Amino acid sequence: MRKIRDVLRLSAAGMSKRKIAASLGVSATAAGECIRRARRAGLTWPVPEGLTDEALETRLYRPPTVGAKNRRPQPDWAAAHRELRRPGVTLQLLWEEHRAAYPEGYGYSRYCELYGAWAARLSPTMRQSHVAGERMFVDYAGTTLEVMDGSTGEMLTAQLFVASLGATSYTYAEATWTQGLSDWIGSHTRAFAFIGGVPAMMVSDNLRSGVTRACFYEPTVNRTYAEMAAHYNTAIVPARPRRPKDKAKVEVAVQVATRFIIAKLRNRQFFSLSALNVAIAELVAQLNNRVSRHLGASRRALFDEIERAALKPLPADPYVFAEWKECRVALDYHV
Repeated sequence: MRKIRDVLRLSAAGMSKRKIAASLGVSATAAGECIRRARRAGLTWPVPEGLTDEALETRLYRPPTVGAKNRRPQPDWAAAHRELRRPGVTLQLLWEEHRAAYPEGYGYSRYCELYGAWAARLSPTMRQSHVAGERMFVDYAGTTLEVMDGSTGEMLTAQLFVASLGATSYTYAEATWTQGLSDWIGSHTRAFAFIGGVPAMMVSDNLRSGVTRACFYEPTVNRTYAEMAAHYNTAIVPARPRRPKDKAKVEVAVQVATRFIIAKLRNRQFFSLSALNVAIAELVAQLNNRVSRHLGASRRALFDEIERAALKPLPADPYVFAEWKECRVALDYHV
């Protein structure tokens, strides 16, 4: 506002808008627009003594008035974004429901354009469409946790397993001693129990515990891992090697878990893995209950609303770990 007053003062002194722009370090267009606005508002220099900066701004930059005939009901884009994650829901269907409720509402093309502009603010990168109950992404965090052995005082390292549902980002995390096959399978069974259901497919990284041979086109899934998937009636779809966007959902979940769980526990001392997992469970509950500023709902609320019912039911009994090993028979018939 100080520069606006200077523009008006120099303009009253007979200076051109280009010289005013050069003197004040603004563009000639901005200076000319300020002069035109003052002329339309009936302001001349000097401005009235009691005119504050707020009042001057109001007179020069009045908010645009929208006529009653041009005022249209605005759709709830956050609700529409949540509905699109339900199976079979499309923008065409949501627009038809909107026009049924508001006959004077937007046309279909304008509706899609406005939704696209709203959704573009959620993330500057490509967004994948995730249907409720379709995928769960699993991975280990790159940062480890520490547990002190009470008898020896030795610091032991624990891994952080993270699972995230695609449609709602509902997250599960726990600490295990290793990334070995038994811990990998056990974390999956506890993740299924946590969410109370089974997704249609699991998207995992190409770690040795889950994928015996990583391949761009035909990866070989570990036999025990495949047996667990058959027990829960789900499919294993490993991410392609060197394609982190295939599992972008869990990459973000790992980042959030690193900041919200590992960082918050950095100054706490734990003497057992069970005590560490109790603290992790409390932070996971807080994470899932946090309200997103973009969608206006928490992960748990979204999960209860659109994804819980879309999951497959759990089997009667949890999977019992079994490890398969290929052995050779020696010449003397001993294995």
